[in-house]
Amino acid sequence: MSTHVDDGGGATPPGGSPEVDDRPAPDAPDAAPAPVPGPSRAARRRRVAGRVVVVLVVLLAVVLLVAGWLTFRAVQTVDALTDAKGAVTDVRQALDEGDTATLDAALPRIQDATARAHAASSDPVWRAAQVLPRLGPQLAAVSTVAAALDVVSRDALPAATTVTDLLGDGASVRDADGRVDLEPFVAAAPALVDAAAVAREAADDVAAIDTSVLVGPLVSPVQEASEGLAEVAGALDAGAQVATLLPPMLGSQGPRTYLVAALNSAELRTAGGIVGSLAVIRADGGALSLVDQRSTDELKGIPEPILPLTPEEVAVNGAGLGRYVQNAVMTPDFPRSAELLAARWARDVGGTVDGVVATDPVAVAALLREVGPVTEPGGAVLDADTLLATLLHDAYLRYPDLRAADDFFANVAATIFGALGSGGGDVRGLVEAAAQAGEEGRIRVWSAHPDEQEALAATTVGAAFLTGPFEDAAGVFLNDATAGKLDYYLRSTLTVEELRCTGPDPSATVRLDLAFDPPADVASFPENVTGTSGLVPVGSIGTSITLYGPVDAPPQGLVTDEGIVGGTSATVAGRPVTVVGSRLDPGGRATYRFEVPVRDGRVDVWTTPTLTSPGSVAATCP
Repeated sequence: MSTHVDDGGGATPPGGSPEVDDRPAPDAPDAAPAPVPGPSRAARRRRVAGRVVVVLVVLLAVVLLVAGWLTFRAVQTVDALTDAKGAVTDVRQALDEGDTATLDAALPRIQDATARAHAASSDPVWRAAQVLPRLGPQLAAVSTVAAALDVVSRDALPAATTVTDLLGDGASVRDADGRVDLEPFVAAAPALVDAAAVAREAADDVAAIDTSVLVGPLVSPVQEASEGLAEVAGALDAGAQVATLLPPMLGSQGPRTYLVAALNSAELRTAGGIVGSLAVIRADGGALSLVDQRSTDELKGIPEPILPLTPEEVAVNGAGLGRYVQNAVMTPDFPRSAELLAARWARDVGGTVDGVVATDPVAVAALLREVGPVTEPGGAVLDADTLLATLLHDAYLRYPDLRAADDFFANVAATIFGALGSGGGDVRGLVEAAAQAGEEGRIRVWSAHPDEQEALAATTVGAAFLTGPFEDAAGVFLNDATAGKLDYYLRSTLTVEELRCTGPDPSATVRLDLAFDPPADVASFPENVTGTSGLVPVGSIGTSITLYGPVDAPPQGLVTDEGIVGGTSATVAGRPVTVVGSRLDPGGRATYRFEVPVRDGRVDVWTTPTLTSPGSVAATCP
């Protein structure tokens, strides 16, 4: 029963009479004051326990409220991201098809969905809960992904409509005579550059999430978001570079002159094949014209390298790198190849060039697929399906005389360029074919203008393996040692066979497979096909394999089932380099393996693009 205290200090029951206070009066001098009885120890414990219970109940209520709120917000976030995923599918399809109308309709949906997801996963309660153990990293990951998707959909994806508008069916950027209207690219460049920067930052934020601390169901969505954002960032980077570089390189600020090297994949060199012929293209106000053509027979070997070579270059490639035009692409660094080719052209033909472009037959076939069949002056009909066989096999049997073969190749090159330069083919298809070829290392570009070259050097199209930002990449490159055209029958396959992502020194095993399958009568082919090196029997093929490790990596040799293959060792640009020889008889097979370090959870290996394989492979740790 509760009590109250009266004025006299006694306890009075509510609604009752005062109880008798039998303590001595204060004025009684001879009476000792009696102690005031306090609550018992048990009562105090009960009181403390009661307070604790109240606090716990309050805390439990708060936790339940927070948990309920977080659950509510999580449901909102998941619903919004689900909506966004559906919209992203539409955006990707619209981009692939160049469908501006669908893209314009899908963008508001994805922007609304990502904005809702970001709002739901960034309120004060959500942010405060991110410091909690175990739960916090999950909430932080969702918040980071939602924020990244929101900023990309709002500030980056709209620029994608610009790219789609530019390409479309090509009518808006290319005249009937093939001249490219450069003004739309100039106008689009600033927005694309800004969008690319936004997308790259968002992609980096999501890529930095530590998935090892995430619960299983969350790992895959985060990785999927990371891959998708990286794809968007890469596409916008490419779009920004094209819009920035294309106008000046196609003559928007004055005429440009380019040296074009046609590579011959039937006789391999590091970049894809020997330089088979050279041409000069003039670009002026978006219009392209063929100015000059020369076969390599007109640019014969010279006694000394056209430019001084370093001791390392000579040790790995030989002095022929600078003495023979055909060998200028033996180095994996295309800017160096371009310097050698430009210097040789200036000496033997005259004139400086604004840039150098190299392309292999696979890239040309892809472009020809968009243009359609063409007929060269001799009457041969060329299309995407027959071009490789016609150029790399039939021509050498039909024209055993090298000069006649060179004339045929020159006619083919002029015919295909004429079709491309006069407006043939769908613009979007041509751009996509060229982009794919560039990604596979089949088209390489160097600019003599420093600002342009700085941008190119950071891309696979620039192919600056030794001088660009590719320190962590390894490389394994093929060079023909037969001095013939038997690489038409050589198949190469490069794979990352095993990826070891844990431990103090993560590493990967990379596998190179070579297979040589010529016709049974190969030994009877003309000498310009079977080869003149004398290093292997007639009908067999010799290949020089050059392995470059990443910068500062320990030396690594090539290994077969029989053990380590001996060869030449060197160091080039801080990279360990090993060069070994390979011989395959008809029907022969060879497998080589080598180890490379895994850096930042990734392995990148460059290689020679061949008729059957692209110029790089990559693998990423899960």
